[in-house]
Amino acid sequence: MPLFDVSRSRDKRQDAREHTPLAPVPDIPRKRLRYEEMIAFIERLVAESNLVPGDLLPTQAELAEAAGVSLITVRRALEELERAGRVRRHQGVGTFLARPRIVSAPGRAGGLLGTLRQAGDDTEPSPRIGTRLLSLRRGVPSASLRGVLELGDGAEVWEIKRQRLVNGEPKILETAVIPVALAPSLDRFTDDLTGSLYELLLRQYGLEDEAEEQYLEVTAADDEERRLLRLPSKSQVVRLRGLSTDQRGVPFDCFTQVYPALEFGFYISGGTSRGLFGKPVQEGWNVTYDR
Repeated sequence: MPLFDVSRSRDKRQDAREHTPLAPVPDIPRKRLRYEEMIAFIERLVAESNLVPGDLLPTQAELAEAAGVSLITVRRALEELERAGRVRRHQGVGTFLARPRIVSAPGRAGGLLGTLRQAGDDTEPSPRIGTRLLSLRRGVPSASLRGVLELGDGAEVWEIKRQRLVNGEPKILETAVIPVALAPSLDRFTDDLTGSLYELLLRQYGLEDEAEEQYLEVTAADDEERRLLRLPSKSQVVRLRGLSTDQRGVPFDCFTQVYPALEFGFYISGGTSRGLFGKPVQEGWNVTYDR
């Protein structure tokens, strides 16, 4: 018999492991990074100073001095708070405590304004909503628009541009492109275009929004969007392109909606896709004017 039976020793060690309870691993809290401590400092400052949405925070230099940290740490903390939608920074003006995000339900039937609500608890007051008509023009659609709207060569469209106001401030840009053949003499109803476009189309032309498909992307705001939405440079927007069809399956509205990315959240419910676009939306949804 061998002096040392390896297999039996291995069995004994295995038995010991199986019957000896493992000591719990101590839960060692992770040390907070400096910018995380700065975020907590700003949150305490907001609470203790009774600041409300829209109030101006101290300057970066003042925050750095009060907390005893570097400007780099303050900037990182403000970047994280802005990314979370809790502050708004405006170059040359300062940093403001943000209002709660507005929640939009773009897939819900009906007018855009009826889908907006204030984020947070149900006790939050609903936002005040309004519409400003920027332009109504008649022109020739691009090849991409013509294809989506199933129009022949030479067909003309109406292009309607509007600002949507939330609590008196411009927050959404909306462009609707509608075939002239489906809505002749639409320019006679400009006074009605500060209300629901779809109610107008149903009342005057029998066009009812039966189905929609939408394509959403986050991208940099262009110069016009920054100007009309009063956004700082390098702002991001959510650009939503959609197509509405009537009860006969006829496409009657190609629309684009532009939202400030940091001020909105979106609620989307699943449904059956009808493949109205056929392929991802490309650039080129523009209209040219001959007058």
